[in-house]
Amino acid sequence: MRNIRAVLARFAIVAASMVLVTACMTGGPGRASLPPLRVREFQTRTYDTTDTKMIMKVLLNVLQDEGFVIKTSNPEIGLLTARKEQSSAPCFLCRFADAVSLTSWDCSVNVTEFGQQTKVRVNVQVTGQSEAGHIRYVSEIDDPAYFQTFFAKVDKGVYIQKERL
Repeated sequence: MRNIRAVLARFAIVAASMVLVTACMTGGPGRASLPPLRVREFQTRTYDTTDTKMIMKVLLNVLQDEGFVIKTSNPEIGLLTARKEQSSAPCFLCRFADAVSLTSWDCSVNVTEFGQQTKVRVNVQVTGQSEAGHIRYVSEIDDPAYFQTFFAKVDKGVYIQKERL
């Protein structure tokens, strides 16, 4: 009887450990399931101005407000790149599971004068990395709500710049 209890106790410990380890693991965001042209549609916004410099400045401000660090700013070709990182709370068992401990967002912005307008396209890629440095996932953000929220902030910034508020 004692042997059965000991075996069951060991089994319970092993099972609980496995549950904890798998709870730490993540597969990351799902793969882009929408057609590329559909994704491009909500990644792009057109503004009624030819002042690309002003649009670039607004985009810089919005990205910084969102916690991104600007890596590249080239107004001549209309390119911005930025990165944001967020660490997860340390988890003892997660180390053994090689679970994600650092999430990074890499953003590239293309600003193009288009006749009497300026076209802006924003692309964001999310990467999950383990504490050991292994890449666990890389995925493009393809959520229209993410870009609606982002461009709402850009719209507000453009309005403020145009009205000189």
